[in-house]
Amino acid sequence: MAGHSKFKNIMHRKGAQDKKRAKLFTKLIREITVAVKAGSDDPQKNPRLRIAMLSARSANLPKNKIESAIQKASSTSSTSENYEEIRYEGYGPYGVAFIVETLTDNRNRTASEIRAAFSKAGGSLGESGSVSYLFEKVGIIIYNKSDVADDNILELAIECGAKDYEEQEDCHIIICDSSSFSSVKEELDKVIKSEASQVTLMHRPLSFMDIEEDKIASVKKLYNILEENDDVQNVWVNITLPEEDSE
Repeated sequence: MAGHSKFKNIMHRKGAQDKKRAKLFTKLIREITVAVKAGSDDPQKNPRLRIAMLSARSANLPKNKIESAIQKASSTSSTSENYEEIRYEGYGPYGVAFIVETLTDNRNRTASEIRAAFSKAGGSLGESGSVSYLFEKVGIIIYNKSDVADDNILELAIECGAKDYEEQEDCHIIICDSSSFSSVKEELDKVIKSEASQVTLMHRPLSFMDIEEDKIASVKKLYNILEENDDVQNVWVNITLPEEDSE
């Protein structure tokens, strides 16, 4: 299973971009805030908060900032913003499918900015469900081989509830259903004595479009504009964006 992986390419590209931007911590804190307000400040009782905390830790968000975000969101006197979750779906240049996840305190502003970005790129927004059927939502757990060299990791992952596995030259990629993400990570923690290098939920394309290299630039431009929007949490597309373009 070693070799080129479009899936790994997506994760590394996104990771490299996020680490270059100070906005990442803001996005992580925003997700923690929404998770607490939507449920509980106890991660054992709030699966969404557990996932948000896992993602924050894997991105090296300091523990004190995580705790502060939870405390602020759960306080009855909290003045933290109230965010609304809105997911946009549409087609970008050359029919590439886009899913854009946002958390916003101003629905009209966000809708206007997302629509304008698609329009300027020659794309168009669709109705809910217009492209989501082209993706599946999965949980992703990645371990560096320099930290985990266990030859039995495939068997361990399956025993812990994973649905798929990719072995790459430098890492192990474990894929699970989004609904079992927290439980799979907890079980893996018991048998793998190492921290995962990345953990996240993602919309993984069921298949990838083939697109000519000279057309990728316009798709990448829309992708980057959306990612830079303060209200946008995640952008998913069904093509491979070159890993080197993120560095």
